[in-house]
Amino acid sequence: MEKEIDFLFEKKVRCPVCDNIFGSKVVRTSRLRRLQPDFDLRPRYRDIDTLKYSVYACPFCGYSAINTSFDQLSKGQIMLVKENVTANFKPSGESDPEVYDYNTAIARYKRALLCSKAKRGKMSELAYTCLKISWLYRSMGDEMPESTKEECEAKEEVRKNQELFYKEAYQGFQKALTMEDFPICGMDTFTMDFLLATLACHFKEYGFASKAVSNILGSQIADRRMKDRALDLKQEIVSKMRAETPQ
Repeated sequence: MEKEIDFLFEKKVRCPVCDNIFGSKVVRTSRLRRLQPDFDLRPRYRDIDTLKYSVYACPFCGYSAINTSFDQLSKGQIMLVKENVTANFKPSGESDPEVYDYNTAIARYKRALLCSKAKRGKMSELAYTCLKISWLYRSMGDEMPESTKEECEAKEEVRKNQELFYKEAYQGFQKALTMEDFPICGMDTFTMDFLLATLACHFKEYGFASKAVSNILGSQIADRRMKDRALDLKQEIVSKMRAETPQ
């Protein structure tokens, strides 16, 4: 088993808000070995959770964002960040840890979410950030012990936060569909339908989930792999509906 630090290197990043250059931990993609993703498309890799390192966070002005969209700011948005984030930001003066634990990663994503709201980012951007925060809480909870009452209570709190951000993501993506054109967060219509169907099934909104799955299964251009996954999800939806139907 490789150490997490072996997958990382420090990249120099220029902040589009304050123009300062800072170092940020990023993953060496050439070393990654992909595992089966989670049911809701959350990516998995052997020996490292890459999701923890997907946010750039400027230590000088407080601007933070998912790295793929970090420098995608208009002049107006830069002003909004300066007014609503930088004006209240106090640099910690602390250097980054060698590797991020889940609390550190979640804090960075929450700052990115704050900045997205401050700069009036797209609804899909907010939803995607919430989804990733939920994924991080899920992984954090999976690693937490539960042998004492205190540990069980701490784990339950993490699960509540996981559900809270999962719901925010679900509702946000639904709104984004009415406001934005595809691709949305790099997803085509079928990937988005599958993700929304999975989220809807989780929240027991089976009618919405069934409709989204049908969009995939009835398409002439959706690929075979996506249709196979959609068929598996359809069977799960049917199974859950039957289980909750009074006999």
